[in-house]
Amino acid sequence: MPRHPRITGRSRHTVTEADALPAAEISRRAADILAAVEQVVIGQREPLRIALAAILAGGHVLFEDVPGLGKTLAARSLASAMGLPFRRLQCTPDLLPADITGSFVYQPAEGEFVFRPGPVFTGLLLADELNRTAPKTQSALLEAMAEGQVTVEGTSYRLPSPFHVIATANPIEYEGTYALPEAQLDRFLVRLSVGYPQRDHEELILTNRLARRTEVATVDPVTDAAGLAAMQAGVERIHVDADIVRYCVDLAAATRTGHAVEVGASPRGSQALMLVSRALAVIDGRDYVTPDDVKAVAVPALAHRLTLTPAAWAAGTEPASVIAGIVGAVAGPPAVARTVAAS
Repeated sequence: MPRHPRITGRSRHTVTEADALPAAEISRRAADILAAVEQVVIGQREPLRIALAAILAGGHVLFEDVPGLGKTLAARSLASAMGLPFRRLQCTPDLLPADITGSFVYQPAEGEFVFRPGPVFTGLLLADELNRTAPKTQSALLEAMAEGQVTVEGTSYRLPSPFHVIATANPIEYEGTYALPEAQLDRFLVRLSVGYPQRDHEELILTNRLARRTEVATVDPVTDAAGLAAMQAGVERIHVDADIVRYCVDLAAATRTGHAVEVGASPRGSQALMLVSRALAVIDGRDYVTPDDVKAVAVPALAHRLTLTPAAWAAGTEPASVIAGIVGAVAGPPAVARTVAAS
């Protein structure tokens, strides 16, 4: 019979109410994390803020942009600054689900099969070029991202906690790639685009490379897995005004009636909008959410959840522009009073 090692509770950090950090401390640590990452990742302040907010909200991040813009470096630097164990998975067409989750391997000396954990058993998994691997392998991440566990040969194994996935995708190549299905995209709390750096930022990238005299850029840890779990627990205690909740629902509902949209955002989209805006508010040093927080994360949280009509797709309409139009058309709350975080 196969032997199942005791990994079901490995590196899981149980956080109590007493461990949850106050908003001011979360903001301070978040600022330190961003400052550490920005020492090596230049010109990506806004994508990094939203990526960190998504992780503090307990979610996963998809970076979609052309190669060479520092997506992999950003993921590795965030993992280092947050003190999380890091594994990189280079996705290829011949990658199998077992290459992600792990598999049973026969050990002749012991005369039995032993489970060998895959790269998913880590704190932060970078799935590089996720759209280069087949849908069957892409789906191997679904259970891990949604449930924090994997099932191999009928046995479920809990993943370490915190556990997060940062995936990258190349949107300009179609040869040898597989578009991420809607169910897979919906598991990412946000989808971000890095964009080309400004000229002065690109010059600074080159200057920093000359100064360090090595290709490898390192980031010192600001916290650890237990500290990140305490930050996440503190974010969960932040109060969200009822008007903000209604605003998130209104924005998500508006995506379902747009003439260019065939399938709009589900309630998971409105929830993502609320959770990421709440974490972003804490990063910015506030213990309350404003309509501007919601607007700032609307495109990253909702655009990848839309399915456009064939006519809109053929006309070159972008989901991001649809969301931007909805944000401009849907009225937000007139005012949101400052509310002390729940104790």
